[in-house]
Amino acid sequence: MRKILFILLSTAILISCAQTKEVTYAQNKAAVNNPGYWQQQVDYTMDIDMDVNNYQYKGTQKLVYTNNSPDDLDRVFYHLYFNAFQPGSQMDMRSLNISDPDRRVRDRISKLNADEIGYIKVNSLQQNGVAVKHETVGTILEVQLNTPIKAGESVTFDMLFDAQVPVQIRRSGRNSSEDVALSMAQWYPKMAEYDFQGWHTPPYIAREFHGVWGDFDVTLHIDKSYVVGGTGYLQNPQEVGHNYADKNLPLNLPAGDKLTWHFKAPNVHDFMWAADPDYNHDIVKMKNGIDLHFFYKKTLEAEFLQNWKNLQPKTAELMTYFSENVGQYPYKQYSVIQGGDGGMEYAMSTLITGKRKFGSLVGVTAHEMAHTWFQFLLATNESLHPWMDEGFTSYISNKAENEVLNEGKENPHAGSYRGYRTIVARGYEENLATHADRYETNWAYGTASYSKGNIFLSQLEYVIGAENVAKGLKKYFTDFSFKHPTPNDIKRSMEKVSGIHLDWYLNEWTQTLHTIDYGIKAVDGKKITLERIGKMPMPIDLEVTYTDGSTENFNIPLRIMRGAKPTSAKIIEDWAWANPVYSFDAAKTVKSVLIDKSGLMADINLENNSFSVD
Repeated sequence: MRKILFILLSTAILISCAQTKEVTYAQNKAAVNNPGYWQQQVDYTMDIDMDVNNYQYKGTQKLVYTNNSPDDLDRVFYHLYFNAFQPGSQMDMRSLNISDPDRRVRDRISKLNADEIGYIKVNSLQQNGVAVKHETVGTILEVQLNTPIKAGESVTFDMLFDAQVPVQIRRSGRNSSEDVALSMAQWYPKMAEYDFQGWHTPPYIAREFHGVWGDFDVTLHIDKSYVVGGTGYLQNPQEVGHNYADKNLPLNLPAGDKLTWHFKAPNVHDFMWAADPDYNHDIVKMKNGIDLHFFYKKTLEAEFLQNWKNLQPKTAELMTYFSENVGQYPYKQYSVIQGGDGGMEYAMSTLITGKRKFGSLVGVTAHEMAHTWFQFLLATNESLHPWMDEGFTSYISNKAENEVLNEGKENPHAGSYRGYRTIVARGYEENLATHADRYETNWAYGTASYSKGNIFLSQLEYVIGAENVAKGLKKYFTDFSFKHPTPNDIKRSMEKVSGIHLDWYLNEWTQTLHTIDYGIKAVDGKKITLERIGKMPMPIDLEVTYTDGSTENFNIPLRIMRGAKPTSAKIIEDWAWANPVYSFDAAKTVKSVLIDKSGLMADINLENNSFSVD
């Protein structure tokens, strides 16, 4: 299963987990739109010895790298994310110079002392047992290979490294604001992704990630008082206890000050863990065989402790919602862990801050869990296309939260529309095609990735119909999970279920700053004249009220759509986008006209969307 020139990983991956055989499905059949698709493979075996007194650890890493590309590789690259947490790093410089720095970062990196910084120091590296030249350049390890890795070949890299956990600033770190001891994300030397676009080696400046799928086998030695949770299935529960063990079997705790934790994670592209001596560890077993693990501080105030208890059944509802509305979760475990600095998704788990009101706790869990589908099962390159991850995650989590909390919102995405209209009005919008690291402001990045990315799907309901978007999302997951899809892939999934051409939509919304602005130019008796003021064309839903009090709904497709959405409205002649005006005769004398009653079209000027005859 290492040679994946034509990805056929729908075969079950069997792993041993305590006394049970778990099965996860890597749905890597041949890519529907690109039968020549390939992706690399990484298999990590790591042994980590953590000193909780000085927050330093020593690691050994064996990495089997399979080159499934058609190219011979003479170099490889690793990410060393912890090196970003040093004065003078690119993350530090970016935060010091951007006009709206992240409040969690600001100038904090520049003020770190030697015992507070983060680092990963690679002491030795071998390729198939022979030392190779390597150089650390910021957060990237550049490796010059002795012999190229030929197309289709697997090689083994053996590494020894030392590391120090930084003070909690962004995502990773020690001693968070909520007193969580260790939030261990981006903590190990991680092989960079090589794909059809080449190597992806951006410096880490606290933005997004792109990773290689593989199997992880991680052994951790840590103070016996610490409870550990995160990615993967624990292989030795009877040797650690902490509510992992089968209560019907005897514990087999070793002598000494440390416990050894052994985790395996199949077919993931990252590995996170967190640890604290004061974690509660609760497990909720779902009827479908998925175990939900919850780790949160025993020292939380009573209100927050109760919120964490109440969160647990809601998390099960969220898991069910996402599995039913996107695609079946393929693993048998998911962990919600108090840690980090807000909310951040990882393989089979998430880190979230825990001192939240109940609605906020459910909301952040909904969003971070939804990332499992878009960042860890589909896994677009979120450095290049963050809107496909953050935006689509916002779309489905907004819907899930609305249902699970019985909020009853007619449009759960209304906040995204407000945010988008605000940044357009203020003149700070930037193109969705911008690399995540290179937005001029954090505001522009956030609005583009979360709000405008969300609107891509919610507005698509307006264009092709809500049922088609729901079907298209499922098809997208079925066709492209475990395949790093691109923007064209979501477009093609939606085209295939709807029969509507969407090239224009993908281009206008994601590759330009064109805006939507339609208005009602004139009403004269039965004749209605509409005008396109903005550059981006759209189909039009129109509600017409007649002078006799009756109403009639019309749908005006765009000609370049080559079709129309399913609708109960009367479909009339399509609108050729190059024409700035469009006129038609209604059945009776018109009293008033309303464009887009649903509010799903992101028209930047709503004042000209309604017209009443005096």
